[in-house]
Amino acid sequence: MEPHERALSDLVATAHLAPGRDLAELVSSAGRQMGLTGTAVYVVDLQQATLVALPQPLPPDDPTLDVDSTLGGLAYRMERTQRSADGRTVWVTMVDGVERLGVLQATAENFDDELIGRCEDLAGLAALLLVSKSTHDDALVEAGRRRTMTVQAELLWAFLPPRTIGTSRVTSSAVLEPAYDIGGDAFDHSFVDGALHLTLLDAMGHDLASGGASAAGLAACRATRRSGGSLADVIPAIDQILNEWFTDRLMTAIIANLDAEGGTLTWVNCAHPAPLLIRNGRVVPRMLERPADLPLGWGFHTTAPPAVHRIRLQPGDRVLLYSDGVTEARSAAGDLFGEQRLADTVLRAIAAGDPAPEALRRLVQKLLHHQDHRLRDDATILLIEWHPQRG
Repeated sequence: MEPHERALSDLVATAHLAPGRDLAELVSSAGRQMGLTGTAVYVVDLQQATLVALPQPLPPDDPTLDVDSTLGGLAYRMERTQRSADGRTVWVTMVDGVERLGVLQATAENFDDELIGRCEDLAGLAALLLVSKSTHDDALVEAGRRRTMTVQAELLWAFLPPRTIGTSRVTSSAVLEPAYDIGGDAFDHSFVDGALHLTLLDAMGHDLASGGASAAGLAACRATRRSGGSLADVIPAIDQILNEWFTDRLMTAIIANLDAEGGTLTWVNCAHPAPLLIRNGRVVPRMLERPADLPLGWGFHTTAPPAVHRIRLQPGDRVLLYSDGVTEARSAAGDLFGEQRLADTVLRAIAAGDPAPEALRRLVQKLLHHQDHRLRDDATILLIEWHPQRG
C-alpha cells in the first residue's frame, strides 16, 4: 500500500471513535503523512457567505474566509481546486455527492499534479466524515452557524434534506431564507425509483405552529410516497393532517416528480406560484402555468383529488420553483423583487457558467440585499436541471 493510501486508511480507522472536534486535526495528521506541511478544514456557514475553520491545535492564520472575495471562496463557488500565487497553498472543494460543504486548505513546499490529486482525495474523505458526524455532533453543526436559531427554524431544519442532490441525469438545488428564523416554508427533494421527487410547502404565518404545520406536511408527504402513494395521494394526506392537527393553518404547495430517464415532469399545484421553465437561456412564458387547486387546510382535497399536470422537458431544461416570499420581497422604497428580477438573476448566473447551487446562492444574496437583509416572509427557491446528456 502506498503511503498516501495508508494515510487515508488510517484516517478512516481513527475517525470511527473520534468526536467531531478532533476531525480537523485527524485530517491534518493524514495530510502530513501524504507529504503536506499542513491542512485546515473550513465549513460553509448556513447562509453560504463565510467559510469557518474547524478547531485544531494549530489553527490557520485566517479562522474565517469570505466566500465572495477569497481564493478559498472561489474554490467553493466554482467547485474547482485553486492554487495560490506562490504555489504553496491549494484550496479544494469538499463535496458530498453534489452538495458543497466547504473547502480544504492544504500547504506544501511544492505542489505537483500528483500531490494535488492526493489533496482532492483527502478532501473527499474529509467531506464524508464531516457528513457522517454532523448528524449527531453539535460542535460540527454549530461551526456553520453565525447566530442563534429560533425554535421553529430548528424544527424545520431538522426535517430538511441537503440543499443540493443530484445524479448524472438530474440536479436539484434549494435555498431557504431567513435561515435562522424561518417560519412556514419547507422543501424536500429525493430520488424515488428513477425519478426526482420535489416538494415546496408554504404554511400561513411565521411562528412555531407554522413550522410545525410544514414539518407535519413533509412527514405526510414522505409517508405517503414511501408507501407507494402517487402525487394525487399526497395532497389529501397533507390536507387531512392539517385538518386534524393544525385547524387554523392554510398551506400552499407544489408537489412534483421528474422522470430522470425520459424527462416527464408531473406536478400538482395547490394555490402556489406557477413554476418557471428555463430553456436555452431564457424563460419560456407561461409554459408551466395551469389553473391552481385550492390551498391545503380547508379539507377540500380529502374528497376532491387535485389536478395532475404533465409536460415533457428537453435536455438542458431547468425548472424554477419558488414561494411568494421571493417575488413579494419589498425594498425600503417599496420596490417588489418580482418575477422578472428573479428570472433575470438566475439567467445571468447560468450564462456566466455558475452551477445550480452557486446560481441560487447568488440569487438569495441579491434577494437579501434587496430587502436590507430583513426578509418579512420566508423565501424558498428550488432549481432543477435535467441533463441526460451527462449520463
